[in-house]
Amino acid sequence: MITERISTKDHERYERLKTAIDHYRRQFHVYDIEEITESARDSLMHELVELETKYPSLVTPDSPSQRVAGKPLPQFQKIRHQVEQWSFNDAFEAGDLRAFDERVKRFLASSRGSTSRKPLTYVCELKIDGLKIVFTYEKGRLMTAATRGDGEVGEDVTQNIRTIESVPLRLSRPIDIVVEGEVWMSSKNLERLNKERAEAGEPLFANPRNVAAGSIRQLDPKIAAARKLDVFIYDVAKTSESFPPTQMEELEYLRELGFKVNPHHEVVRDIEGAIAFWEQWKKKGRHQEYWIDGVVVKVNERDLEETLGYTGKAPRFAIAFKFPAEEVTTILEDIAFQVGRTGVVTPVAHLRPVSVAGSTVSRATLHNEDEIRRLDVRIGDTIVLRKAGDVIPEIVSVVKELRPDHSKVFSWPTHVAACGGDGSIERVPGAAAWRCIDRSSSARFKRAFAYFISKKALDVDGVGEKVAELLIDEGLVQSLDDLFTLEEGDFLALPGFAKLSAKNAHDAIRTASKDVPLARLITGLSIDHVGEETARDLAEHFGTMQKLRAATIEQLQQVNGIGGVVAESLVKWFADKSNGAMLDRLLTHITIAQSEAASSARLSLAGATFVFTGGLETMSREDAGKLVRDRGAHVANTVSKKTTYVVAGAESGSKLDTAHGLGVTVLTEDEFLRIVAV
Repeated sequence: MITERISTKDHERYERLKTAIDHYRRQFHVYDIEEITESARDSLMHELVELETKYPSLVTPDSPSQRVAGKPLPQFQKIRHQVEQWSFNDAFEAGDLRAFDERVKRFLASSRGSTSRKPLTYVCELKIDGLKIVFTYEKGRLMTAATRGDGEVGEDVTQNIRTIESVPLRLSRPIDIVVEGEVWMSSKNLERLNKERAEAGEPLFANPRNVAAGSIRQLDPKIAAARKLDVFIYDVAKTSESFPPTQMEELEYLRELGFKVNPHHEVVRDIEGAIAFWEQWKKKGRHQEYWIDGVVVKVNERDLEETLGYTGKAPRFAIAFKFPAEEVTTILEDIAFQVGRTGVVTPVAHLRPVSVAGSTVSRATLHNEDEIRRLDVRIGDTIVLRKAGDVIPEIVSVVKELRPDHSKVFSWPTHVAACGGDGSIERVPGAAAWRCIDRSSSARFKRAFAYFISKKALDVDGVGEKVAELLIDEGLVQSLDDLFTLEEGDFLALPGFAKLSAKNAHDAIRTASKDVPLARLITGLSIDHVGEETARDLAEHFGTMQKLRAATIEQLQQVNGIGGVVAESLVKWFADKSNGAMLDRLLTHITIAQSEAASSARLSLAGATFVFTGGLETMSREDAGKLVRDRGAHVANTVSKKTTYVVAGAESGSKLDTAHGLGVTVLTEDEFLRIVAV
């Protein structure tokens, strides 16, 4: 056997490299301090590996080079946990948390000794939506990492855990300790991974939680290493040193040892403070790079924790306060049809009422005939319902294992009563939508008129949808232009109107008739396939209603984003004599605002396309859209490969998932504000 001769100089250099690399790892991952660049850290690692190649006997399990082991495992081995692993009981609403607080106080009051008279505080921590791992260190070195399993026995995933840069292989001092944490993947890394999979023609991952769990259970650690996972440590299960006296001090103790701890935790004096913390993070949780599915509330004082102890399956001193579910199951009881402002017929699911994303829902859109066929959804089915933020609830799948016997495939109707006349409907050529053949139906006109006076069109303040319907039912409005012929006395004939409210409504109409932006007028006409963004593009391109009315299909298709279907729809609408006569009458009552000259600021975002999802804190989405349009950008409603940025606010919906899947850049509200400030 040949014994290596390691020079004193090389040995000292090697030990210094190990210490330095571990120090920079800890500063970056634990304290978010980048003392040297990533490339500089890589250079140090390269030198370390060169020394280990020259002197193989130097290599120890805690070397930074050992994060990626060489060979795949044939299978996972079992590990018996030194400390039994518990799961938390769940709370789903504020009342559940208050009941938890009462149980804690009642148990402490009935226990022996004076502990029940001690001050009681709580610590609130974010509940990271990832995979729980139990880490065991001996003399400061990582020995094993295991999944929770059944609480007593888990799977040995040490090789995969070693690939995670934020997991220390060696602690700041040589102690024996067992800690618990959550492995997670960032949204940015999921975006990168899905982009690679899309290019390779592989199916995309739905969310980072599933990727994290799947990556840790790969037999080949190189796969886990490529996924670039991360970790937060949140609890000490066992230690050879004294336990810190509070949970808050325990988190700091973990940081001192070199563990990465989530920075968002807070001590509150009572349970109402915990509820306030939950409310705060329910709104801004989606702004983080990791997924959060709730808040964990723990008794802060360790001696009180020990007094409270455990039930048969969970600790008495802690509870998981979950965020409202965004996907639930319920029963589809019926399918009805509503008529939109352009006469399009939309199927609406009538559901057994269910709470989802914090609100009770009994209706959901089914979009169109093709969607019903794709889902193969039937009356009586158990369905999966999704609602994220302010997104309209939608059915995403059917639990076919629970389908009733003798269920029937849904048959699309040929007549819809709300269309008026004989109720006949027809499929729109080249589209999935159906529409009323009688385009003058009462239901269609009511929706079109309500849209005409809404904030998106003429913005008649104080005259809402119910008043609009009354005006039509009483025969006071039969065409859009009739709105501007109304007098105060006409409103007095309507239920609920007095002299002052009639005057206010009349004044609001007069105000709305002045300086109407051309884009809003075009929007308010409810022309097929012409929404807000298309209307803005048309107004900007043509400048006047006269030029737009005279435009040919070829001229319309020269406008960015206008295709043949939209161009044909516009030409057909303006060619209709009844539409032309109505528009002529309308233009005698309103004045169209003069278009503003383009400013130099418009050039800063020229050519970019933005999509907004979720709620913004500093402004409305409409105001945000105006900011980017004023700088030359386009605002779209759906995410596609042509989208430049998706701006994600609080409680963002499925658009955010689509953006990650397509590799579209996602901006937080702060990042968006920096862009528009340029």
